[in-house]
Amino acid sequence: MKITGKELRQTWLDFYKSKGHTDIGAVSLIGDGATGVMFNVAGMQPLMPYLLGKPHPAGTRLCNVQGCVRTVDIDSVGDASHFTFFEMMGNWSLGDYFKKEKTAWTFELLTKVFGLDKDKLCTTVFAGNASAPRDEETANLLIGLGIKPEHVFYLPKEDNWWELEGTVGTPCGPDNEWFYPLDAEKPDPVFPADYVEIGNDVYMQYKKTETGYEPLGRGNVDTGFGFDRMLLFLNGLDDAYLTDLFTAVLQKLEEVSGKKYADGGEDRRAMRIIADHTRTTVMLIGDRDGIVPSNVGAGYILRRIMRRAIRYCRRLGVSSEVLSDVAKIYIHEVYNEAYPLLLEKEDYILDEIKKETERFEATLVTGMREFDKCIQGIARKNEFMKRQNPAYVDETVIGGKQAFRLFDTYGFPLELTEELAAEQGLTVDKAGFEAAFEEHREKSRVIQKGEAKGGLESHSEMAVKYHTATHLLNAALKTVLSPDCNQKGSNINDERMRFDFNFERAMTPEEIKAVEDLVNEKIREDIPVVYREMSLEEARAEHFVGVFDSKYGEVVKTYSIGDFSKEMCGGPHVEHTGVLGHFKIVKEQSSSAGVRRIKAVLE
Repeated sequence: MKITGKELRQTWLDFYKSKGHTDIGAVSLIGDGATGVMFNVAGMQPLMPYLLGKPHPAGTRLCNVQGCVRTVDIDSVGDASHFTFFEMMGNWSLGDYFKKEKTAWTFELLTKVFGLDKDKLCTTVFAGNASAPRDEETANLLIGLGIKPEHVFYLPKEDNWWELEGTVGTPCGPDNEWFYPLDAEKPDPVFPADYVEIGNDVYMQYKKTETGYEPLGRGNVDTGFGFDRMLLFLNGLDDAYLTDLFTAVLQKLEEVSGKKYADGGEDRRAMRIIADHTRTTVMLIGDRDGIVPSNVGAGYILRRIMRRAIRYCRRLGVSSEVLSDVAKIYIHEVYNEAYPLLLEKEDYILDEIKKETERFEATLVTGMREFDKCIQGIARKNEFMKRQNPAYVDETVIGGKQAFRLFDTYGFPLELTEELAAEQGLTVDKAGFEAAFEEHREKSRVIQKGEAKGGLESHSEMAVKYHTATHLLNAALKTVLSPDCNQKGSNINDERMRFDFNFERAMTPEEIKAVEDLVNEKIREDIPVVYREMSLEEARAEHFVGVFDSKYGEVVKTYSIGDFSKEMCGGPHVEHTGVLGHFKIVKEQSSSAGVRRIKAVLE
């Protein structure tokens, strides 16, 4: 069947709603720290507390289409099937139905709704091992639905067992994967050579422990069907970039470059990378918990993605200004219905893209010149050494200090230097890079140490007052400048406070005064500072601000200052604002790209 992205999204949700499921919508792409990953990498990841037994407010039957970001195989982006942003169509049973219902519904969706031939369907189930038995139950249910017995294959754990790698305490279990031939007209397709995986149903019966697995106590179902892959498959395509998610973007790139996607080669690869990386950029900046490019954490991943896209614009022979045109297509045409927040944040998204593009373009030319010097230096050394000793083995490694200079001075992520080096048949001394980077890290360790204690260098009476004042300042900045302003760091001692926040420009004198006045107004009101412990879910539902999510556990500490400030925080704080005195901003300056710094005192 031929189907558009918007039609597929609605078909999936409507089908599971007809089976009693509630559409819970998509959550933030940015990981909350609970599972140790930076981004949501699977549709079930945000549901772990509920899969482990916590009641979900929407009930026991849930469905959605969830965005995910994975960059582990970013170097593969450019082929016909890899993405950094993708979506997973999911549905879940939280201790409700199990294998009998789920096998029947997946079979119905594939054969009755999507029109696939049941005689061509193949499935795989868990073959069993010392930790868990062979999944005969699922196999028998599949055969009973009409799947040929010879089309049910038993495979080992590496093929038919699902768990979230690198985590402990998370649900896991055997899965049932569904396959269909790439060419359904072929008389006798051979499994697996002629087949493609179209989705899987995970039967979560176990919980992962430090040493193995233990029974979960109830049966949960986690279904995951790749949205982008299913769209490709149902439209009979062999190139995921030819679905309607990308066609308008490719047309724009063809228009500005004068080149044809159909001609293949490096131009096609460049178009795919630009299309994918710009989509991921739009989604990360426009996310509910949106991030901006930086040199640390998730912001560093975003910067790497954006700068890779900019580099491939140059390779395609187009101005990097096209990234904004591509972004508008995603915002207005492709994801306008599924992600309406993108429309609300359009100006902000486009502005961040423009700023990062200008930053990188300003250093790219000189950075490439510096890179070329590295290559020429290695070539000269090799030539000289060969003259001295014909048996000399050529140097093929770019030094770590050189790589760090490209990073620190010219904004080249290590991965970009590695890519450029690989094109020249060279590698990079990563250990040397890390050693040079460690010196760079040393400069910020005092600040990081302060942040680990809530930004305080001590817990003296004055430092506690300053810490409470940071809450008032954070709220005032959101009121005066933008709700998108968020704390990026702080450092406090007995004499002053330093507060970093994301904002794209210097504050005007009028804005500085307005922030000061608002903070002092709340001090004069002598508002009680109320402390409560609650679950992370409850804190978010009550709109508490969480700045450093990775620090929070399942139960969090919260502090409210009336309705003006609500933050998750470890404390300590004063009991009421009237004791703070008079708040004064003594300096406002740039801290780093896209981050401003305020220094303030209490008089």
